[in-house]
Amino acid sequence: MTALTGIRVVELAGLAPGPFGCMMLADLGADVVRVDRPGGPGLPPGPLERNRRTLTLDLKTGDGVRDLLRLAERADVLVEGYRPGVAERLGFGPAACHKINPGLVYARMTGWGQEGPLAARAGHDIDYLAVAGALEPLGRAGQRPHAPMNLLADFAGGGMLLAAGVLAALVERSRSGLGQVVDAAMVDGSALLTSFLHGLIAGGSWPGGRGENLLDGGAPFYDTYETADGGFMAVGAIEPAFFQALLTGLGLEGEDLPSPYDRSGWPVLRARFEARFAERTRDEWTALFEGVDACVAPVLSPAEAPAHPHNRARHTFVDVDGLTQPAPAPRFGRTGTGTPRPPEAVTVSQILDEWTPLPMDR
Repeated sequence: MTALTGIRVVELAGLAPGPFGCMMLADLGADVVRVDRPGGPGLPPGPLERNRRTLTLDLKTGDGVRDLLRLAERADVLVEGYRPGVAERLGFGPAACHKINPGLVYARMTGWGQEGPLAARAGHDIDYLAVAGALEPLGRAGQRPHAPMNLLADFAGGGMLLAAGVLAALVERSRSGLGQVVDAAMVDGSALLTSFLHGLIAGGSWPGGRGENLLDGGAPFYDTYETADGGFMAVGAIEPAFFQALLTGLGLEGEDLPSPYDRSGWPVLRARFEARFAERTRDEWTALFEGVDACVAPVLSPAEAPAHPHNRARHTFVDVDGLTQPAPAPRFGRTGTGTPRPPEAVTVSQILDEWTPLPMDR
C-alpha cells in the first residue's frame, strides 16, 4: 500500500509542469494513465514519464473524445494543460466530465490561469516568473536578471502546485463527495514562492537591489566561491556560530575582519574568502569542513550528486532501466513509494477492464 493507492488519474500528455505533477502523484501510488496524442507524447524519455501506463487517443475525433470520457467516468482525477477553452471546444471540459462523474477532480495546468488579460497568450517559465515578480530579484548586483533554468515556474510553481491542489481537492471530496476544478497557474505559483521575500521587503530586511541582500549572493557569508581546481563551495554561514566556524575552517580566526553585520565591510570579507577558497581544491575544502557546522558544502553537478555519501545513504537517487534519477519524495513512515518503473503501453479496453465503475457514495 502507498499513500495514493486506489486513486485513478487520467493525464492528457503535455510538457514539463503537468507531467511533473503527475509524476509526483504516480510516485505516491496513484494509478496514472497518460493519454498521448497520435505520433507520440511530445516528451523526451526520462524521469517525468515514470510510473505511468500510456495509451494513444486522437482527441480531435469523436471516437477519441468518447474513449476519453469513458476513462474520465471511472477516474478520480483528470489533468489537462490546454489553453483556456480548448478542452471545452473539443468536448471534454469540466462541465462535460462532471456531468458523467460529479466526483471528478478536474485539474488544469496553465501558465497564466483560466482568466485574465494574458490567459490566452503563449508563455514559458521565464515569462511567468517575470510577471509574478520572481525574476527581477534573481541575479548578480549590477547585472541583468537571470532565470534559474525552468525550475521555479514550471516545476515548483507549476507541477508541484498542481499536485498540491489535486491532493487538497481529493481530501475535500472525501467530505463533500463532489469533485471540482483545480486552476493551477504557473504565474500564481511563482508569485506564491515569493511570499517570504514580500515579508522581508515589508519588514525592511531586504533593503538592497538585485544581488545586494542577505540571501541573494550579496552577503559574503551566503554565496559560492571558486576553488583552486575550478570547482565551487557553497557557503551559508548566516548565524554567528556558523560564521565563526567558517572563519576557523578558513584559517581566518583572529584576523582583524569586519563584522558580518556591517554591510560596509562585506567587500573586505568577500575578498578574503575568495582568496582563501582559491588556495585549495573543492575536495580538500570538503574534507576540511566535513563534520563542521559551518554550513559549507561542495557544489555538485547533477552527474556528481548521486555519488555523494549522504545521497547514497538516503537512496536519494535511484536507477530505472539504466537511467539515474531522483527518487520519489517525500517519505512516509508507514506507506512506502516503491521503486519507480518505466512507462508501459496499454489500451483503453485494458484500463476499463481494471477500472470498474466507481461507487456513487465514494
